Amino acid sequence: MKRLFTLFLSAIVLNFTACGGTSVLNEQTTDAVSEATEATASEQTEPTESTTGTTESEPEAETPENSGSKILVAYFSCTNTTEQIAEWIADYTGADVYEIIAADPYTDEDLAYYTGGRADQEQSDDSARPEIDGSVDDISQYDIIFLGYPIWHGQAPKIVYTFLESYDFGNITIIPFCTSHSSGIGSSAENLHSLVSDSVSWDDGRRFSGDATESDVIEWVESLDLPESNVSEVSQVGVFNFETKTVLLNSGYEMPIMGLGTYSLSDEECAVSIAALLEAGGRLIDTAYMYGNEAAVGEAIRNSDVPREEIFVITKLYPTQFSYAAEAIDDALERMGLDYIDMIILHHPGDGDVEAYLALEQAVADGKVHSIGLSNWYVEELEEFLPQVNITPALVQNEIHPYYQENDVIPYIQSLGIVVQGWYPLGGRGHTSELLNDETIVAIAEAHGVSSAQVILRWNLQKGVVVIPGSSDPDHIRENLDLFGFELTDEEMDAINSLDRNEKHDWY
Repeated sequence: MKRLFTLFLSAIVLNFTACGGTSVLNEQTTDAVSEATEATASEQTEPTESTTGTTESEPEAETPENSGSKILVAYFSCTNTTEQIAEWIADYTGADVYEIIAADPYTDEDLAYYTGGRADQEQSDDSARPEIDGSVDDISQYDIIFLGYPIWHGQAPKIVYTFLESYDFGNITIIPFCTSHSSGIGSSAENLHSLVSDSVSWDDGRRFSGDATESDVIEWVESLDLPESNVSEVSQVGVFNFETKTVLLNSGYEMPIMGLGTYSLSDEECAVSIAALLEAGGRLIDTAYMYGNEAAVGEAIRNSDVPREEIFVITKLYPTQFSYAAEAIDDALERMGLDYIDMIILHHPGDGDVEAYLALEQAVADGKVHSIGLSNWYVEELEEFLPQVNITPALVQNEIHPYYQENDVIPYIQSLGIVVQGWYPLGGRGHTSELLNDETIVAIAEAHGVSSAQVILRWNLQKGVVVIPGSSDPDHIRENLDLFGFELTDEEMDAINSLDRNEKHDWY
């Protein structure tokens, strides 16, 4: 797939990797990745070391010339870090300031990280909307709103959702900023877009750490070129483009957001299935060494009329290959008969996985592989693994379906600038029938005039999860790609979200 060199314009790309690096093109350092995976209480409640203001070496803030636009800085803060950033923005722009204050103030106990306290409960409840004390007088008078918040569990606190749903923002431009020890602004900002009307413009967001200075903040504001700051047309890392049906990876390559999984398909079935996929416009194929069909996948690709650069191929190294990973990569290239592989991922954690991943990094440097990733890695595994490698994975592939939703894992992975892909999106063999006949899903499918499978796959896409359903039936393959003629409502998304049983259907 096409690589987007516009990534070098890093100032206008929304979702960096969480390490805060200036490039997303495989130049992240081990130290930066380590910072991105620190699990500390400050990630949720903001760093307690607030900044102290302008130093002697910092230039005195000068208010820009009056642009004729009226600006509001609205923010929610608990430990004053976000408040300080908000005040610097307001001082420099001459903006009005509005603090989002909870009607029921948060206590230290409420904010304790991963204790099941109030903040934890709110962040895990999609419907939570804490009440706000006070309001903004005449929101329509503003042309630009800076919206600030701390990162809680990789997302904006739910009280920020309350604020956005309380007003008609008309044609206002919203510019988000967050404070966090490590989590990037990423999906925390993107997930706010659906809370306001489509007429609202969202500009690029920015994360500030606890040691940010006034000069850092002013430099960012100046880069926005107010008041003509609009959402960049450049593709944004991790953001699904429903027009091109692709997502931009942090490696700089575009990947289709739906495709075909080839698990358990024989060589003949692979050939027929891939031909049906490519004929119907699908371009993403997932295979693995352990599937035993890499050669068939490669042959089907070579036999097609579709240009190789339009097809995105994923394969996997199994733990039994980790001890000779470099040779296994070459073997995969030879079996598939391809000049390069779009992505190779480690099939699941195992002895020697770090060394195997470092071999993948070398394959990227050698041009044999474009992007690399992981499969069946969850929060604890990622926190241990990422500090030991140099390139942030472009993809993490896990089991995800309505009965096993990983609602705590998906936002965490996305907050690191990593795309999430779901295997077994339809429940997996032996469980598909039950899932497709679930009365909630059937009712939603009937309402849209589509199949249950299409509803489930569309639900994944709207959660930012790439789907690779497996099938050997050409009709089903075509149907599984037809996901863009309808959209699930918030109520329908919530109804499917409520089906989660934490019911895993495979051992990985």
